[in-house]
Amino acid sequence: MEPRDHMLTRLYVVLTLMALWPLAIAGRMLWIYLSEGAALRAEGRRQMRAVVEIPAMRGEMLDRVGRALAVNTVRYDLALDPEVEGFAAQGSTFFERLARLTGRSATYFRQRVARRASPRYVVLWRGLTEAQKKAIESWEVPGVILEPRFSRWYPYGSLAAHVLGYVGADGRGLAGLELQYDRYLQGRPGRRVVQRDRRGVLKPMVGGEVVEPEHGQTLVLTLDLIRQTILEEELARGVAEAGARWGTAIAMDPRTGAVLAMANVPTYDPNRPAAASEEARRNRAITDRMEPGSTFKLITAIAALEQGVVALDDTIDTGAGWAVFAGRTMRDVHAYGRISFAEALVHSSNVGIAKIATRLKPGALYQYARNLGFGQPTMIDLPGEVSGTLKRPSRWSGTTLTSMSIGYEVDATPLQILTAYCALANGGLLVRPFVVAERRSITGEVLWHARPDSIRRAFRRETVRRLLPVFERVVNEGTGRAARVEGLPVAGKTGTAFKVVDGRYQPGAYRASFVGFFPADDPQVALIVVLDEPRRSIYGGQVAAPIFRRVAERWIGTFPKIAERMAPREELPEQVARPLPILEGQPLAVAHARLQAEGLRVRVAGPDEVLAFVTDQHPAPETPVTPGDAVRLEVTPPDTLVRRMPDLRGLSARQATYWLATYGVGVRVEGHGQVVAQWPEPGAPLPSEVYLRCR
Repeated sequence: MEPRDHMLTRLYVVLTLMALWPLAIAGRMLWIYLSEGAALRAEGRRQMRAVVEIPAMRGEMLDRVGRALAVNTVRYDLALDPEVEGFAAQGSTFFERLARLTGRSATYFRQRVARRASPRYVVLWRGLTEAQKKAIESWEVPGVILEPRFSRWYPYGSLAAHVLGYVGADGRGLAGLELQYDRYLQGRPGRRVVQRDRRGVLKPMVGGEVVEPEHGQTLVLTLDLIRQTILEEELARGVAEAGARWGTAIAMDPRTGAVLAMANVPTYDPNRPAAASEEARRNRAITDRMEPGSTFKLITAIAALEQGVVALDDTIDTGAGWAVFAGRTMRDVHAYGRISFAEALVHSSNVGIAKIATRLKPGALYQYARNLGFGQPTMIDLPGEVSGTLKRPSRWSGTTLTSMSIGYEVDATPLQILTAYCALANGGLLVRPFVVAERRSITGEVLWHARPDSIRRAFRRETVRRLLPVFERVVNEGTGRAARVEGLPVAGKTGTAFKVVDGRYQPGAYRASFVGFFPADDPQVALIVVLDEPRRSIYGGQVAAPIFRRVAERWIGTFPKIAERMAPREELPEQVARPLPILEGQPLAVAHARLQAEGLRVRVAGPDEVLAFVTDQHPAPETPVTPGDAVRLEVTPPDTLVRRMPDLRGLSARQATYWLATYGVGVRVEGHGQVVAQWPEPGAPLPSEVYLRCR
């Protein structure tokens, strides 16, 4: 073949192949379309879809009458995908605007983007307010991601900090009730399917799947805001006056075990827990062990009386105020000579109590101490409780019996000591202390409530009847006179004990305490006060008892029965009539709560359902009514009502949220307290989401 023909042949082959190449591509595309088209289209739709998490709102914590102690505020985290198409053109302007909005320099944000770990994601700012979030949305910058989150806020600062605890940056509980009940408080986040366009911007998807979040449960505590405030104020004052290193105090209802208040000094602000030392965050009421000192003489007295080794009027020779037991000298503050067993308790004679203890078998004293909860945790619903130590008789030395009889060679927490005195106050029953009274859903439905639990009968009622007057005498004429409250019978016991440091008694270091209850003839409050290393005086009767007295005096007004007993009720003035509010259109639960708050009785006509709505009321709105009057509400199921935006102004945030939840409407709340503004306005068609401003 000629060279020219050879070249033409090769050229024709190449041209033929080039002509067939588009046909091959088209054929391949047809093959893919027919064989894999459905799968590829599904994959494309999947890539256009994205799932956005809807955060769950952490449950609130309320005091016993519903005042908020721990709430949530909505904040937003600002993130950015700097690789999104269109961001580069607006980046410089965006950083300048963001600098003016947050107070940070534009350079700061540029550096965060430049040093990002992920090529498509970087967090620029945390904790934006609702107003800041709306401003950023109005800029319409591609790649901007605004992620809502709920932050925890404690409106009363350090109040009840050791009980409430605090949360971490991820919203998980790290201490106190926040930790103990974290699985109930945190809830379960929901999710929403959205559409992602070619620039990566997320947009709502019509008909996209939405799984609503399961919001955390609300805890209703046994604490009372007013009583807690008083206890903390008086404890802080007492610690300062005594020059003590720290102090702790606990108050309980001795009949049920409900903790009425719990305080520690020093304390901390749970809004800024990292700013406080570990010592300040320590709940010493349940985590610190101490030798009880003379407060333990209650256990010795119970054991001695029930074992029949002594009677209260039996005489004991305490001599010159000292005695030797197993080679160890024991001393009294004063020389009492020959006194009765009751007087030995009243004046806290170490020698007298120890002499009675020598008549007991070691196993008997150990068993009564065990029955009263020593050497074991109280099982309070707070984290970090220690059990204390109570040596078995097989491990006792020659001095253990007499030492333990006056509160040495045994360790206990302040809460354990208090529960033992609660048994004296309630007839001999040992009760389990608790802090959470109820768990409720976000709509207010009670999911669980605490049932007072008596662990065991620790000693007989007859023993209580014999001992109670003796412990009243401690306050009226003995070492606890500084705890006396004029007109109010109080029973209790003082305690002073050497302090152990690194396994040895530290010279000059003591712990002073007072534990008691009132009214002694019908106990409603049991209270213990403990001070560590007080400098003004080492004796509990001089530094701890005055704190008990001042707390009792200020608490009287919070207990109607006690207050009426001390100051008989005068004739009340005539009740003033007030106009009946407009209740039509409100959920039955909301209307019922409003009427109860006005002191009115409620009668319901129609289906008494949780989600029922009021359609009519008798008397009519604006009719003058006085507390005690009855109001009749006619109600109907929610599916019969026109879906219009109600007027929520003046309601609490929780009531408004509940109202909208009955319609299945989402809520965004700014602030806390009462609703002052709402969008949309009343009467507008009901939207899928409502914005409320509260203060």
